[in-house]
Amino acid sequence: MDNILVRYGLLLREVDEWFGRCHAARPEAVACRRGCAECCRSLFDITLLDACYLKKGFDGLPVNVRETVLIEARKQLQRLRDVWPDLDVPYILNYRPEEAWEELMPDDDETPCLLLGADGRCLVYDHRPMTCRLHGLPLIDTSGEVMHDEWCTLNFVGLDPLAMPELQWEFRRHFEAELSLFRAFTDELLGKRVSELDTFIPLALLQDFTGFDWRGWWGKGFVKLPDFPGW
Repeated sequence: MDNILVRYGLLLREVDEWFGRCHAARPEAVACRRGCAECCRSLFDITLLDACYLKKGFDGLPVNVRETVLIEARKQLQRLRDVWPDLDVPYILNYRPEEAWEELMPDDDETPCLLLGADGRCLVYDHRPMTCRLHGLPLIDTSGEVMHDEWCTLNFVGLDPLAMPELQWEFRRHFEAELSLFRAFTDELLGKRVSELDTFIPLALLQDFTGFDWRGWWGKGFVKLPDFPGW
């Protein structure tokens, strides 16, 4: 498991390097920088691999900081259970049809991420999920394919970033590598290679990746649900 997390960390670092190159190429147009938390609002769904990597970083924080964050995580869990009473350990969203996720994460939710420190900086910046690293810029593959055509409104004011070749990157290769690592991760965790398991950031902090019987859970319950693409 540790080897997979190390390899995933290297993959995440590639994203940071791409983002850094974009900022260096267009410093006047990209407002994103460490300490800006305008986008760190509402809930974000992340992969179970991201959750494990995030939890590893979180477990390295001082005990008093962790305890304060976990109080808020449990509050958010209860709010989610008010909408979805069956939500339970290990807090996997795929029990619920994806079209019903919006009820759990409404667009008008402006609740700050519970991992934001008092100074607006992420407490686990080096272990933040993939979505946090990609957010803010459009995702344009080197082939010219636009894989995500939205960006932070503070960026590219009056400009069209989709016409900026300097933002392009090997996103298709990257996402294929991410999927391969995710399948290896689930193979080790569950004894089964799957392509999609997701949770929310607050729920990731409540996960137990070493003491919980993941293989028993998978074998007794989750596989009885309708198949999802790629499983």
